[in-house]
Amino acid sequence: MNSPMKHAHRLVIFFSAMLLCDIVLGSRLTAQGPVRSDAKTMTLGIVSEINQKEIERHFQPFVRYVAGKLSSSSKIDGMTVVAPSQSRLAGLLTERKADFYMESPHPTFMINSVYGAGKLLLRRWKGGVGDYHAVIFSSNNGETKRLKDLKGKIIAFEDPESTSGYFLPKLFLTKQGFKLSPKARTEATVAGSETGYIFAQSPEKIVDLVLSRKVAAGAFSSDDYAALDAGKKSALAILGETASLPRHLVSTRRDLPAERTRGLEKILLAMHQNPEGLSILQKADGTTKFDALPGGELAVSQRLLDTYYTPQKK
Repeated sequence: MNSPMKHAHRLVIFFSAMLLCDIVLGSRLTAQGPVRSDAKTMTLGIVSEINQKEIERHFQPFVRYVAGKLSSSSKIDGMTVVAPSQSRLAGLLTERKADFYMESPHPTFMINSVYGAGKLLLRRWKGGVGDYHAVIFSSNNGETKRLKDLKGKIIAFEDPESTSGYFLPKLFLTKQGFKLSPKARTEATVAGSETGYIFAQSPEKIVDLVLSRKVAAGAFSSDDYAALDAGKKSALAILGETASLPRHLVSTRRDLPAERTRGLEKILLAMHQNPEGLSILQKADGTTKFDALPGGELAVSQRLLDTYYTPQKK
């Protein structure tokens, strides 16, 4: 089978899997009972396995502001619901128990395109950043000078759920021809044809492991790299950088009424221009504003597809 046919075959498999996920999810939700459609609430969905009550309280001022601006003639309550997983949030969106959510690119792609539960709306400037990418780096006085030197060695990623600290750099290396294998510890043996990886759980730990040469390289977001002090930056050498993606995204459930969707979009786009709105944004993870999707919804969707599902090089 030639290369274009392989690509087409893989896309058919991928989209068939997407359809199967939708069918299974839909069947499961139907079995749980009737869905709720309540025009008197506006519910924000968040994914987190821990600190759910604290997260709910953290976002309440934000969602109440949005709900209060949606209608001047009737009372709309703002609510926050925290789901323990991406699949559960997808279920809440399909059940109409969540109306919109905010997530980084990989979870957004899973919820919207794999589970088929959401639709892109806007970009969120989380932490004052609109776009970001992953940086792969090593100690500048170590043995790892180029990407190809990573074979037979170990790289430290951040955590299994991180877009910039795991998914982006892992896929970048895979498409460069690297065979990556998980390891339980930094001292693990790695075959010469492979590159091992561990999870360090924080950017600070990754840098420490690299500078102490317990791992050959590390990877995390460009904004984490930019935040390093001058001394640590001067001790590191950049081996590679991935393509950029939106830092954070806002999506709605697929069947949110068009009028409600337009209202939400208008409120979020103007929020940073309102003193009260700006204050609330700054307290919500340092958000500076929301703006239009770069290039539009189709362009961002294609960037996510290219990032996560382009066949690897042979």
